[in-house]
Amino acid sequence: MTALVQTGTPQRTRQWNAVIAASIGNALEWFDFVVYGFFAITIARLFFPAADEGTSLLVALATFGVTYFMRPLGAIVLGDYADRHGRKAAFSLSIVLMTLGTGIIALAPTYAAIGLWAPILIVLARCIQGFSAGGEFGAATAFLAEQHPERRGFFASWQFASQGLTTVLATAFGAVLAGALSVEQLDSWGWRIPFLFGLLIGPVGYYLRSHVEETAEFRSTHVRRAPLREAFLEGKKRLLISFGAVVLCTVAMYTILFLPSGSFLATLLNGSLQMVLIPVVGAWSDRHGRLPLTFCSAFALLVGIYPLFAWLAAAPTLGNLLIFQAVIGVLAAGYMGALPALMAELFPTSMRTTGLSVAYSCGVAMFGGFAPAINAWLIEATGNSLAPSFYLMAAALISIAALTAARRLGIR
Repeated sequence: MTALVQTGTPQRTRQWNAVIAASIGNALEWFDFVVYGFFAITIARLFFPAADEGTSLLVALATFGVTYFMRPLGAIVLGDYADRHGRKAAFSLSIVLMTLGTGIIALAPTYAAIGLWAPILIVLARCIQGFSAGGEFGAATAFLAEQHPERRGFFASWQFASQGLTTVLATAFGAVLAGALSVEQLDSWGWRIPFLFGLLIGPVGYYLRSHVEETAEFRSTHVRRAPLREAFLEGKKRLLISFGAVVLCTVAMYTILFLPSGSFLATLLNGSLQMVLIPVVGAWSDRHGRLPLTFCSAFALLVGIYPLFAWLAAAPTLGNLLIFQAVIGVLAAGYMGALPALMAELFPTSMRTTGLSVAYSCGVAMFGGFAPAINAWLIEATGNSLAPSFYLMAAALISIAALTAARRLGIR
C-alpha cells in the first residue's frame, strides 16, 4: 500500500488515494451517527436506566445530540490548526480523536457493571466525536477541493458521497443484527459489533491520511498567523453565505433520515442514490457551474416538498415511500453534489478550512441536529403531519438567499 502513496506515483493514483483518505473520516463519523441512532433504545437500556424506558431513551437521545454542541468548538480549534499547519495534519488528528470516541463506546462497560461511570463514558465519547467531527468536514473538504482546481466539484463531492456508502453499511448492520439476534443477544454483545467495525476503520484511515501528500495549493500559500480571527474579521459575509448554503442540505438529510415512516429499504435507497449521484453532480458542476445546479435543486425542493409529503400521507405504502425517498434523494444529491466546491470557493486558501469548518458545523448544529425535535414540535403544535415539509421549505428559502448572495461575490 505504501507504494501507492509515495511521492512520484502517477497523479491520478495520488488523487484517488487522496479521495479515499479524505472521505474515510467523514464515512466513519456518519457510520457511527447512523448506528448510534439505530441502537438508541438498546443503549438507553444499558447505559441510561431509568424508572421507565421513555426517560432512558430521551436521555440517550440527548447524549446523541451533545455532539452538535461540540462541533463548533472542534471547528474553531481544528479549522484554525489546519490553516496554520496543513490539511493533512488536521484530518490525521481528527480521525485519531474520532477513533478514540468510537473505541470508548464499543468497549464501555454497562451501567450494571460500573454504575454512573457508564453514562459518563458514553457522554465523553460523544463529546470527543463531536469535537473531531467539527474539524473533519473543513479539513477533508479543503484537501479534496485542492486536488485539482479544474475538477474541484468532482473531488470535493466525495465528502458527501461517502455518507451514502456508510448509510448503506450502517443500516445493513442494524437490520441484519436486529433480524438475526434476540433482544438478549443484542443487549449482551450484538450492539457492539458495528462499533467494533467502525473502530477497525480508524487505523486504516489514519495510515492512509498519514501517507498522502499535502496539497500544492496549501504549500504555495502564505500561512496567516491567526486564520480564525481573520476569517471573522475579513470573511464574515462569506461565513454567513456558507452557513446559509448548508441549511437546506442538513435539514433535508436529517429530516429524511428520521422520517417516522422510514424503513430499511427506504434508507438503503436514499444512501445508494447519494453514493452514485453526488459525484456525478459534482463533475457536472465543474462544467456548468455550481449555482445553476444548486439553485435548481433548492427551488425544486421548495415547491415540491409539500405536495410530496401530502401524497405520501394520503397513501403511506412501502412503494410510495420508496418513490418519495427516490425523488428527495435525487433532489438532495443535486444540491449536495455541487455544495462542497461552492463553499470551498467562497474562501481564500489561507482561511479555507476555518471558514468551511465553522460554517458547516454551526449550520449542522443549529438546523440539522435539532431537525427531528423541531419536526416533532411542529407536528404537535400544528396538528398537521405534513409540518416537516414547512421546515424544509423554510430551509430552502434560507439557502436560496445564500446562493443569491454567493452569485454577487462572483461564484458561478
